[in-house]
Amino acid sequence: MVSATLGTASDEQLIDDLMEEYSKKFLLHYNFPPFSVGEVKRIGAPGRREIGHGALAERSLEAVMPSPDEFPYTVRIVSDILESNGSSSMATVCGGSLCLMDAGVPIKGAVAGISIGLVEEGSKYVLFTDILGEEDHFGDMDFKVAGTRTGITGVQLDLKTKGLKVKLLREALDMAHKARLHILDVMDHCIAKPRPDISPNAPRMSRISINPEKIGKLIGPGGKTIRAIQADTGAQIDIEDDGTVFIACTNAEGMRKAEEIVRRLTEDITIGKIYEGKVVSIKDFGAFIELPDGQDGMCHISELADTYIKHVTDVVKMGDVVPVKVILIDDTGRIKLSRKQALRETTGGTPPPAKTGE
Repeated sequence: MVSATLGTASDEQLIDDLMEEYSKKFLLHYNFPPFSVGEVKRIGAPGRREIGHGALAERSLEAVMPSPDEFPYTVRIVSDILESNGSSSMATVCGGSLCLMDAGVPIKGAVAGISIGLVEEGSKYVLFTDILGEEDHFGDMDFKVAGTRTGITGVQLDLKTKGLKVKLLREALDMAHKARLHILDVMDHCIAKPRPDISPNAPRMSRISINPEKIGKLIGPGGKTIRAIQADTGAQIDIEDDGTVFIACTNAEGMRKAEEIVRRLTEDITIGKIYEGKVVSIKDFGAFIELPDGQDGMCHISELADTYIKHVTDVVKMGDVVPVKVILIDDTGRIKLSRKQALRETTGGTPPPAKTGE
Protein backbone atom coordinates (compact mmCIF):
# COMPACT_ATOMS: atom_id res chain seq x y z
CA MET A 1 0.00 0.00 0.00
CA VAL A 2 1.73 3.12 -1.22
CA SER A 3 0.50 6.63 -0.45
CA ALA A 4 1.68 10.14 -1.33
CA THR A 5 1.36 13.26 0.79
CA LEU A 6 1.91 16.81 -0.49
CA GLY A 7 3.26 19.44 1.86
CA THR A 8 4.81 22.89 1.87
CA ALA A 9 8.41 24.06 1.99
CA SER A 10 8.39 23.88 5.79
CA ASP A 11 7.85 20.11 5.50
CA GLU A 12 11.21 19.53 3.81
CA GLN A 13 13.53 17.14 5.65
CA LEU A 14 16.69 18.76 6.98
CA ILE A 15 19.77 16.56 6.52
CA ASP A 16 22.71 17.31 8.80
CA ASP A 17 25.40 15.87 6.54
CA LEU A 18 29.13 15.53 7.23
CA MET A 19 29.92 18.40 4.86
CA GLU A 20 26.95 20.75 5.11
CA GLU A 21 23.27 20.86 6.01
CA TYR A 22 20.75 20.54 3.19
CA SER A 23 17.04 19.81 2.74
CA LYS A 24 15.10 17.23 0.73
CA LYS A 25 11.81 17.93 -1.05
CA PHE A 26 11.19 14.29 -2.06
CA LEU A 27 11.09 11.57 0.60
CA LEU A 28 10.25 7.87 0.39
CA HIS A 29 9.82 5.77 3.51
CA TYR A 30 9.55 1.98 3.25
CA ASN A 31 8.07 -0.18 6.02
CA PHE A 32 8.36 -3.98 6.15
CA PRO A 33 6.33 -5.18 9.17
CA PRO A 34 6.80 -8.76 10.41
CA PHE A 35 3.22 -9.77 9.55
CA SER A 36 3.99 -9.30 5.83
CA VAL A 37 5.94 -12.57 5.94
CA GLY A 38 3.78 -14.35 8.52
CA GLU A 39 5.97 -13.58 11.53
CA VAL A 40 4.72 -12.50 14.97
CA LYS A 41 7.12 -9.84 16.19
CA ARG A 42 6.98 -6.35 17.55
CA ILE A 43 7.14 -3.53 14.99
CA GLY A 44 10.27 -1.53 15.67
CA ALA A 45 12.38 1.12 14.01
CA PRO A 46 13.38 0.61 10.34
CA GLY A 47 16.42 -1.63 9.92
CA ARG A 48 19.20 -1.50 7.36
CA ARG A 49 17.20 -3.60 4.90
CA GLU A 50 14.20 -1.26 5.04
CA ILE A 51 16.39 1.83 4.72
CA GLY A 52 18.24 0.32 1.75
CA HIS A 53 15.07 -0.76 -0.06
CA GLY A 54 13.53 2.65 0.52
CA ALA A 55 16.66 4.38 -0.81
CA LEU A 56 16.57 2.25 -3.98
CA ALA A 57 12.90 3.05 -4.62
CA GLU A 58 13.47 6.73 -3.86
CA ARG A 59 16.34 7.00 -6.36
CA SER A 60 14.30 5.14 -8.98
CA LEU A 61 11.42 7.61 -8.71
CA GLU A 62 13.48 10.75 -8.12
CA ALA A 63 14.63 10.70 -11.76
CA VAL A 64 11.09 11.51 -13.01
CA MET A 65 10.14 14.05 -10.34
CA PRO A 66 9.42 17.61 -11.53
CA SER A 67 11.77 20.44 -10.57
CA PRO A 68 10.85 22.68 -7.59
CA ASP A 69 10.22 25.53 -10.05
CA GLU A 70 7.59 23.42 -11.82
CA PHE A 71 6.10 21.79 -8.71
CA PRO A 72 7.06 23.52 -5.42
CA TYR A 73 5.46 20.95 -3.11
CA THR A 74 7.35 18.72 -0.71
CA VAL A 75 6.38 15.13 -1.59
CA ARG A 76 6.48 12.21 0.83
CA ILE A 77 5.75 8.63 -0.23
CA VAL A 78 5.13 5.90 2.35
CA SER A 79 5.21 2.25 1.26
CA ASP A 80 3.71 -0.23 3.72
CA ILE A 81 4.39 -3.81 2.63
CA LEU A 82 1.29 -5.87 3.53
CA GLU A 83 2.47 -9.21 2.08
CA SER A 84 5.79 -10.22 0.60
CA ASN A 85 6.88 -13.14 -1.54
CA GLY A 86 8.86 -11.25 -4.16
CA SER A 87 10.59 -7.94 -4.68
CA SER A 88 8.77 -5.53 -2.39
CA SER A 89 11.20 -2.72 -3.34
CA MET A 90 10.16 -3.02 -6.99
CA ALA A 91 6.50 -3.16 -5.89
CA THR A 92 7.20 0.09 -4.05
CA VAL A 93 8.51 1.65 -7.27
CA CYS A 94 5.38 0.63 -9.18
CA GLY A 95 3.03 1.73 -6.40
CA GLY A 96 4.99 4.95 -5.90
CA SER A 97 4.63 5.83 -9.58
CA LEU A 98 0.88 5.20 -9.47
CA CYS A 99 0.28 7.20 -6.29
CA LEU A 100 2.31 10.15 -7.59
CA MET A 101 0.11 10.27 -10.71
CA ASP A 102 -3.02 9.91 -8.61
CA ALA A 103 -1.87 12.80 -6.39
CA GLY A 104 -1.47 15.05 -9.44
CA VAL A 105 2.34 15.23 -9.31
CA PRO A 106 3.48 15.97 -12.92
CA ILE A 107 6.12 13.23 -13.16
CA LYS A 108 7.94 12.83 -16.47
CA GLY A 109 6.75 9.25 -16.99
CA ALA A 110 5.54 6.09 -15.26
CA VAL A 111 8.21 3.99 -13.53
CA ALA A 112 8.10 0.22 -12.99
CA GLY A 113 10.57 -2.24 -11.52
CA ILE A 114 11.27 -5.96 -11.80
CA SER A 115 13.74 -8.42 -10.26
CA ILE A 116 15.67 -10.92 -12.39
CA GLY A 117 16.94 -14.11 -10.71
CA LEU A 118 19.69 -16.56 -11.60
CA VAL A 119 20.48 -20.20 -10.89
CA GLU A 120 23.95 -21.19 -12.06
CA GLU A 121 25.87 -24.49 -11.98
CA GLY A 122 29.12 -24.76 -13.86
CA SER A 123 28.60 -23.54 -17.40
CA LYS A 124 24.82 -23.92 -17.14
CA TYR A 125 22.56 -21.12 -15.95
CA VAL A 126 18.91 -20.12 -16.00
CA LEU A 127 17.55 -16.56 -15.73
CA PHE A 128 13.99 -16.00 -14.55
CA THR A 129 11.75 -13.00 -14.07
CA ASP A 130 10.05 -11.72 -10.90
CA ILE A 131 11.68 -14.07 -8.40
CA LEU A 132 9.80 -15.37 -5.36
CA GLY A 133 11.14 -15.55 -1.83
CA GLU A 134 12.52 -19.09 -2.17
CA GLU A 135 14.15 -18.27 -5.51
CA ASP A 136 15.79 -15.26 -3.93
CA HIS A 137 17.02 -17.34 -0.97
CA PHE A 138 18.36 -20.35 -2.89
CA GLY A 139 19.25 -18.57 -6.16
CA ASP A 140 22.53 -16.92 -7.09
CA MET A 141 21.35 -13.45 -8.05
CA ASP A 142 18.73 -10.81 -7.34
CA PHE A 143 19.04 -8.16 -10.05
CA LYS A 144 16.57 -5.31 -9.51
CA VAL A 145 16.00 -2.96 -12.46
CA ALA A 146 13.61 0.03 -12.39
CA GLY A 147 12.86 2.51 -15.14
CA THR A 148 10.47 4.11 -17.60
CA ARG A 149 9.68 3.14 -21.17
CA THR A 150 12.71 5.12 -22.35
CA GLY A 151 15.41 4.29 -19.82
CA ILE A 152 16.62 2.85 -16.52
CA THR A 153 16.32 4.95 -13.36
CA GLY A 154 17.56 2.52 -10.70
CA VAL A 155 19.61 -0.67 -10.44
CA GLN A 156 20.62 -2.90 -7.53
CA LEU A 157 22.49 -6.21 -7.81
CA ASP A 158 22.70 -8.87 -5.08
CA LEU A 159 25.14 -11.55 -6.24
CA LYS A 160 26.26 -14.81 -4.62
CA THR A 161 28.50 -16.05 -7.44
CA LYS A 162 32.12 -15.02 -7.94
CA GLY A 163 31.36 -12.92 -11.01
CA LEU A 164 28.88 -12.07 -13.74
CA LYS A 165 29.59 -12.55 -17.43
CA VAL A 166 28.80 -9.64 -19.76
CA LYS A 167 26.65 -11.93 -21.94
CA LEU A 168 24.58 -12.96 -18.92
CA LEU A 169 24.21 -9.34 -17.80
CA ARG A 170 22.93 -8.35 -21.26
CA GLU A 171 20.38 -11.14 -21.20
CA ALA A 172 19.21 -10.09 -17.74
CA LEU A 173 18.81 -6.44 -18.80
CA ASP A 174 16.89 -7.55 -21.90
CA MET A 175 14.53 -9.68 -19.79
CA ALA A 176 14.07 -6.79 -17.36
CA HIS A 177 13.25 -4.43 -20.23
CA LYS A 178 10.54 -6.72 -21.64
CA ALA A 179 9.06 -7.31 -18.19
CA ARG A 180 9.14 -3.60 -17.37
CA LEU A 181 7.22 -2.69 -20.52
CA HIS A 182 4.63 -5.36 -19.71
CA ILE A 183 4.16 -4.01 -16.18
CA LEU A 184 3.88 -0.44 -17.49
CA ASP A 185 1.11 -1.57 -19.87
CA VAL A 186 -0.80 -3.01 -16.91
CA MET A 187 -0.21 0.14 -14.84
CA ASP A 188 -1.47 2.31 -17.72
CA HIS A 189 -4.84 0.55 -17.51
CA CYS A 190 -5.14 1.92 -13.98
CA ILE A 191 -3.81 5.44 -14.58
CA ALA A 192 -1.77 6.42 -17.63
CA LYS A 193 -0.81 10.00 -16.79
CA PRO A 194 -0.81 12.40 -13.83
CA ARG A 195 -4.18 13.82 -12.87
CA PRO A 196 -4.63 17.39 -14.16
CA ASP A 197 -5.05 18.78 -10.65
CA ILE A 198 -3.88 17.89 -7.19
CA SER A 199 -6.19 16.45 -4.55
CA PRO A 200 -8.71 18.90 -3.04
CA ASN A 201 -7.33 17.86 0.36
CA ALA A 202 -3.81 19.07 -0.51
CA PRO A 203 -2.78 22.68 0.11
CA ARG A 204 -2.82 25.03 -2.86
CA MET A 205 0.53 26.71 -3.40
CA SER A 206 1.73 29.76 -5.26
CA ARG A 207 5.12 31.37 -5.59
CA ILE A 208 5.93 35.09 -5.60
CA SER A 209 9.34 36.68 -6.10
CA ILE A 210 10.03 39.80 -4.05
CA ASN A 211 13.02 42.07 -3.58
CA PRO A 212 15.25 40.33 -0.98
CA GLU A 213 15.67 43.70 0.73
CA LYS A 214 11.91 43.61 1.50
CA ILE A 215 12.07 40.27 3.35
CA GLY A 216 12.56 41.95 6.72
CA LYS A 217 9.54 44.12 6.14
CA LEU A 218 7.37 41.14 5.21
CA ILE A 219 8.45 39.25 8.33
CA GLY A 220 8.11 42.28 10.59
CA PRO A 221 9.61 42.82 14.06
CA GLY A 222 9.85 39.43 15.74
CA GLY A 223 7.75 37.90 12.95
CA LYS A 224 4.75 40.02 13.88
CA THR A 225 3.73 40.95 10.32
CA ILE A 226 3.95 37.48 8.78
CA ARG A 227 2.14 35.89 11.73
CA ALA A 228 -0.67 38.43 11.38
CA ILE A 229 -1.04 37.64 7.66
CA GLN A 230 -1.14 33.90 8.36
CA ALA A 231 -3.70 34.32 11.15
CA ASP A 232 -5.89 36.57 8.99
CA THR A 233 -5.85 34.42 5.85
CA GLY A 234 -5.25 30.89 7.13
CA ALA A 235 -2.32 30.58 4.71
CA GLN A 236 1.17 29.31 5.45
CA ILE A 237 3.98 31.52 4.17
CA ASP A 238 7.59 30.38 3.70
CA ILE A 239 10.33 32.77 2.56
CA GLU A 240 13.63 31.85 0.88
CA ASP A 241 16.78 33.95 1.15
CA ASP A 242 16.61 34.87 -2.55
CA GLY A 243 13.21 36.55 -2.11
CA THR A 244 11.06 33.62 -3.23
CA VAL A 245 7.83 33.50 -1.19
CA PHE A 246 5.78 30.28 -1.07
CA ILE A 247 2.15 30.65 -0.04
CA ALA A 248 0.08 27.57 0.78
CA CYS A 249 -3.57 27.44 1.75
CA THR A 250 -6.42 24.94 1.49
CA ASN A 251 -8.83 27.84 0.93
CA ALA A 252 -8.70 29.57 -2.49
CA GLU A 253 -9.97 32.87 -1.05
CA GLY A 254 -7.35 32.76 1.71
CA MET A 255 -4.65 32.14 -0.89
CA ARG A 256 -5.78 35.11 -2.99
CA LYS A 257 -5.95 37.39 0.04
CA ALA A 258 -2.48 36.35 1.26
CA GLU A 259 -0.98 36.92 -2.21
CA GLU A 260 -2.55 40.37 -2.37
CA ILE A 261 -1.19 41.37 1.06
CA VAL A 262 2.32 40.10 0.28
CA ARG A 263 2.41 41.96 -3.03
CA ARG A 264 1.07 45.11 -1.44
CA LEU A 265 3.64 45.05 1.36
CA THR A 266 6.64 44.37 -0.87
CA GLU A 267 5.96 46.22 -4.11
CA ASP A 268 7.93 49.35 -4.99
CA ILE A 269 6.01 52.62 -5.10
CA THR A 270 5.67 53.73 -8.73
CA ILE A 271 4.87 57.18 -10.12
CA GLY A 272 1.51 57.22 -11.87
CA LYS A 273 0.12 54.23 -9.97
CA ILE A 274 -2.99 54.38 -7.79
CA TYR A 275 -2.92 52.93 -4.28
CA GLU A 276 -5.24 52.72 -1.33
CA GLY A 277 -3.68 54.46 1.67
CA LYS A 278 -4.60 55.17 5.25
CA VAL A 279 -4.72 58.73 6.62
CA VAL A 280 -2.21 58.78 9.48
CA SER A 281 -1.72 62.52 10.04
CA ILE A 282 -3.72 65.68 9.25
CA LYS A 283 -2.15 69.13 8.92
CA ASP A 284 -3.56 72.50 7.86
CA PHE A 285 -1.87 72.17 4.46
CA GLY A 286 -2.82 68.55 3.72
CA ALA A 287 -2.82 64.94 4.91
CA PHE A 288 -0.11 62.33 5.31
CA ILE A 289 -1.20 58.98 3.94
CA GLU A 290 0.44 55.65 4.65
CA LEU A 291 0.95 53.60 1.48
CA PRO A 292 0.91 49.77 1.30
CA ASP A 293 4.70 49.46 1.58
CA GLY A 294 4.69 51.39 4.87
CA GLN A 295 5.97 54.70 3.48
CA ASP A 296 4.10 57.94 4.09
CA GLY A 297 3.15 60.27 1.27
CA MET A 298 1.91 63.85 1.38
CA CYS A 299 -1.40 64.79 -0.23
CA HIS A 300 -1.63 68.62 -0.38
CA ILE A 301 -5.00 70.19 0.37
CA SER A 302 -5.21 71.31 -3.26
CA GLU A 303 -4.93 67.66 -4.38
CA LEU A 304 -7.67 66.32 -2.13
CA ALA A 305 -10.63 67.28 -4.33
CA ASP A 306 -11.55 69.13 -7.54
CA THR A 307 -13.43 71.82 -5.58
CA TYR A 308 -12.10 74.40 -3.12
CA ILE A 309 -11.56 72.99 0.38
CA LYS A 310 -11.31 75.21 3.46
CA HIS A 311 -10.33 72.48 5.93
CA VAL A 312 -8.67 69.13 5.29
CA THR A 313 -11.08 67.47 7.72
CA ASP A 314 -13.97 68.41 5.43
CA VAL A 315 -12.75 65.64 3.09
CA VAL A 316 -10.76 63.10 5.12
CA LYS A 317 -10.43 62.11 8.74
CA MET A 318 -7.85 60.14 10.70
CA GLY A 319 -7.98 56.43 9.85
CA ASP A 320 -9.82 56.87 6.53
CA VAL A 321 -8.65 54.63 3.69
CA VAL A 322 -8.66 56.61 0.43
CA PRO A 323 -7.44 56.10 -3.15
CA VAL A 324 -4.40 58.21 -4.06
CA LYS A 325 -2.20 58.54 -7.11
CA VAL A 326 1.57 58.97 -6.85
CA ILE A 327 2.38 62.16 -8.81
CA LEU A 328 5.99 62.75 -7.75
CA ILE A 329 8.92 61.17 -5.91
CA ASP A 330 11.61 63.78 -5.37
CA ASP A 331 15.37 63.29 -5.06
CA THR A 332 15.15 62.83 -1.30
CA GLY A 333 12.50 60.08 -1.62
CA ARG A 334 9.55 62.18 -0.51
CA ILE A 335 6.29 61.09 -2.11
CA LYS A 336 3.62 63.48 -3.33
CA LEU A 337 0.08 62.16 -3.73
CA SER A 338 -3.15 63.27 -5.35
CA ARG A 339 -6.58 62.08 -4.26
CA LYS A 340 -8.43 64.09 -6.89
CA GLN A 341 -6.47 62.56 -9.78
CA ALA A 342 -7.09 59.07 -8.39
CA LEU A 343 -10.82 59.80 -8.20
CA ARG A 344 -10.89 61.08 -11.79
CA GLU A 345 -9.38 57.83 -13.05
CA THR A 346 -11.29 55.40 -10.86
CA THR A 347 -14.74 56.90 -10.35
CA GLY A 348 -14.91 59.75 -12.84
CA GLY A 349 -14.49 62.31 -10.08
CA THR A 350 -17.28 61.07 -7.81
CA PRO A 351 -15.83 60.38 -4.35
CA PRO A 352 -16.80 56.95 -2.97
CA PRO A 353 -17.70 56.54 0.69
CA ALA A 354 -14.53 56.71 2.78
CA LYS A 355 -13.40 53.52 4.50
CA THR A 356 -12.88 54.33 8.13
CA GLY A 357 -10.07 52.46 9.78
CA GLU A 358 -10.95 53.43 13.34
